[in-house]
Amino acid sequence: MRLLKLGDKNAEVKKLQLKLNLPQDGHFGPQTEKHVIRFQLSNGLTADGIVGSQTWTLLVNIPFKLSEEIDEDNDLSKQHYTTNFNQTIHKYFLPKGEYVKGPIKNHYIFLHHTAGNSNPYACVDMWGRDNRGRIATEFVLGGINHRNGNDEYDGVMVQAFDAGDQAYHLGRTGSGFMNKHSVGLEICNMGYLDSSTMTTYVNSKCQENQITELEEMFKGKMHWHSYSDKQIKETEKWIRYVGERDKIDIRLGLKQFIQKYGVTKGFDFQEQAYYGKIEGLLTHTNVRKDKWDCYPHPDFVDMIMSL
Repeated sequence: MRLLKLGDKNAEVKKLQLKLNLPQDGHFGPQTEKHVIRFQLSNGLTADGIVGSQTWTLLVNIPFKLSEEIDEDNDLSKQHYTTNFNQTIHKYFLPKGEYVKGPIKNHYIFLHHTAGNSNPYACVDMWGRDNRGRIATEFVLGGINHRNGNDEYDGVMVQAFDAGDQAYHLGRTGSGFMNKHSVGLEICNMGYLDSSTMTTYVNSKCQENQITELEEMFKGKMHWHSYSDKQIKETEKWIRYVGERDKIDIRLGLKQFIQKYGVTKGFDFQEQAYYGKIEGLLTHTNVRKDKWDCYPHPDFVDMIMSL
């Protein structure tokens, strides 16, 4: 396949547009370029909007389905903003229909980790393809690839839908109110590791310099994929930003649990939180016995206690 870029008009562009689920007019215009960039971002390629050999190879050989609709405002090259805490947030919105329009008043902040890809854009794309519908968090934070150390997305904060909108990110808890009135962050991280092989739950090997050994087991596991320094710093900025934006007291919840019960138990399931009685900052594990996110990485704990 030949190299394709903005302004091209030929039969090869039609083949490209077919792969991207676009109308096949053969003209490589701004909309085609936008979809190419989205595909490149979600597959770890250089997001230049130019279709070269690497992009063609993935388009031809990897099965995928992209959303047929991208918001007209979702200009990936320009759409970002800076918070009061000097944090850059990149807007990469889910297609319409994949989240619930607001306005909704949030009372809770929830921390998750993805147990997957280090690329936050790929995470949003996965939600867009999820046939269960409207499953997402408002924000995703990129990390370091646990296998090869690629840090291209480390500390990159992405927003999947607008403030005041809502999607489902908690699953079944004792309070349906929480899912509808909470803002969530997914931190790109693989989670627990097998202590004998240092492999993830999908049997991929984690680099030695990305392994955290806890002083005390959490959820029966001693070794975990490390949260990066950038992730911890950006998570702190995000917590402070969302707390200010949504008028949520970030000192309530997780920090109180740690002070009262200690680190390990503080990060674990809390019955009052399960029933929605504890507002503030929480982890997914605080409200779900069957979940593992987030775990008490020592530097992560220090960050929480500094709030």
